[in-house]
Amino acid sequence: APNVDEQVLQGKTAVVTGTLSEMSRSDVKALLQQAGAKVAGSVSAKTDFLVAGEKAGSKLTKAQDLGVEIWDEARLMAFLREQNL
Repeated sequence: APNVDEQVLQGKTAVVTGTLSEMSRSDVKALLQQAGAKVAGSVSAKTDFLVAGEKAGSKLTKAQDLGVEIWDEARLMAFLREQNL
């Protein structure tokens, strides 16, 4: 596991929704947690970013309404590669 210095998402809250093609949502959640993020089950004003796969649905709509940053799967994969996760 990364040490505390490498937890680039420390203090950030993420939500994962929709269908991801490259890995399971549970794997994505585990990797985000390794990077220091708190992974929540629902979008709120405290959500820092939403990872949205195919058929994201109501969580994506709510994130857009709240102005939450939205990451698609390509952005997520690029981030994980950059962090060597």
